[in-house]
Amino acid sequence: MQDIISKAATLLEALPYIQRFSGATFVVKYGGSFMDSPDPAVRCGVARDIVFLEAVEINPVVVHGGGKAITRAMEKAGLKATFIQGQRVTDEAAAQVVDQVLSREINPEVTAAINELGGRAKGFAGTEIFRCRQMMLPGADGTPSIDIGYVGEVTTVNVEPLLECIEKGITPVISPTALGQDGKVYNCNADVAAAQAAIALRAHRLVFMSDVPGLMRDPKDPTTLISCLRVGEVPALKRAGVVDKGMIPKVDSALAAIRSGVAKVSLVDGRIPHSLLLEIFTDEGIGTEVVGD
Repeated sequence: MQDIISKAATLLEALPYIQRFSGATFVVKYGGSFMDSPDPAVRCGVARDIVFLEAVEINPVVVHGGGKAITRAMEKAGLKATFIQGQRVTDEAAAQVVDQVLSREINPEVTAAINELGGRAKGFAGTEIFRCRQMMLPGADGTPSIDIGYVGEVTTVNVEPLLECIEKGITPVISPTALGQDGKVYNCNADVAAAQAAIALRAHRLVFMSDVPGLMRDPKDPTTLISCLRVGEVPALKRAGVVDKGMIPKVDSALAAIRSGVAKVSLVDGRIPHSLLLEIFTDEGIGTEVVGD
């Protein structure tokens, strides 16, 4: 009986959040790394959570990653994976691998997982949604001077097909590629692409899901998790090296989203069962939440 009462208490805790967020758009960045898990429950867990969001009339929009799968495919093709400032160096051959893995392999897999669990999802290659310019990373003097190839900085988002899906109760699932000004396919950081989608759609929330608990002062010590991060705290954390490597695009994208009107950005561990629901529908939440000052 106590277990049954506890389940009822959990539902009641979720109720005000379900009421508050009904009709809102939530952009979810679905990290590719934990999708490699041999455990089907881990692989399908987020898809099940997406179906739950649909059922309570929240409008999820998914931007997925696939970094580890890209690295494996590149190695198989004899290409070396190199990263600078958290961004993958992408020559023309690597860009073709990226497009194949993200838009033709992972995207249909994520879309199918949602549909098989009773949801309604439609896949989009990022080139259908995102336009970009070539990204140049800052050099030692801080000016954009480091060329990392076919890596794009999203400049515009084609929201019409996304809004059409939302109107019909369908979850858009988007790969993080973009069409460049030269008409070629560019690799885009999935965190950056998700943030730009959230901004363009005027989303209420943006959730980054990956294989880390959130932002930690010591990356090796989960007890140092920063549960609430304010925008004004970020520069000092960058100088201290707390925000480093792969966290740089996540945190920068979170700040851009907050400054553009997204109410809250969350960084959660997708390996934890139902972490998406725990973040959205419980009082304590999970991971790191990024909020304005």
